[in-house]
Amino acid sequence: LKAVEHVRDGYVVGLGSGSTAAYAIKELGRRLRTGELTDVLGVPTSHQAAMTAVEAGVPLTTLYEHPEVDVAIDGADQIDPKLNLIKGLGAALTREKVVAESAKLFIVVADERKLVETLGGECPVPLEVLPFAVPRVLRELQKTALKAEVRHGTGKVGPIVTDNGNFIVDAHFERIEEPKELHKQLKAITGVLETGIFPGIAKIAYVGTKKAVKRMKRKI
Repeated sequence: LKAVEHVRDGYVVGLGSGSTAAYAIKELGRRLRTGELTDVLGVPTSHQAAMTAVEAGVPLTTLYEHPEVDVAIDGADQIDPKLNLIKGLGAALTREKVVAESAKLFIVVADERKLVETLGGECPVPLEVLPFAVPRVLRELQKTALKAEVRHGTGKVGPIVTDNGNFIVDAHFERIEEPKELHKQLKAITGVLETGIFPGIAKIAYVGTKKAVKRMKRKI
C-alpha cells in the first residue's frame, strides 16, 4: 500500500509478479474504482500479473505503446543493505527485469524475512536458460556454483517453463560479495538469457515488519 502511494494520475505502472506484488495490483484497482486515481495503465511482468490486473480492474498496456514506465512495483526473494536483489523464484525474472529497467522508479515490496546482509546462501540465483543450452550451462556452472539444477514444477511433469518458453536453472552460491560482477559472469555464459541478480536497480524498498513498514532507499 505504501508503494502504491507513489502512483499518480496518468502513470504507467510496472506490475510485478507473485503474491506480494499482487497486493499492490489489487490496491491500484481499488484506487481506480474509487476515483482516487485516474488514467493509470499497467505493464504486467507475467501472465499471472496480467490476470491479477484484469481481475482488479487495472487496464493493461505494453512496452511497445509505453516504452518508459513511471513506476514499477515488484517483490524480491532477497534484499541486501544496498538494495541489491535476488528475484526469480516465481520464474518471471526476465520480464521483471525488463520492466524494472524501463521504469523511472523501481520500488521493491517484501517482508522482513527477505532482508539479508549478503545475497546467496539458502536462496539460489535463478537463471532463465534456453532449453537447448541447458547441458552446456550446467557444465559451466560447475566451475563456480556450489550446485546447479534445472527447476522442476509441482503439479506438472518436467521442468518449469517460463512465459518466454525457456527453462529455469537454479544456481547456488554461498555468499555473493559482488552481485554485479557475478551477474556479468553468469550472463556471459552462452544460453543464459537473464539472471535473477538485480544489482543497483531498485531505488526504494518497503519492508513489512511485525510493527511497521520500514522504508529503505538506495544510496547512490
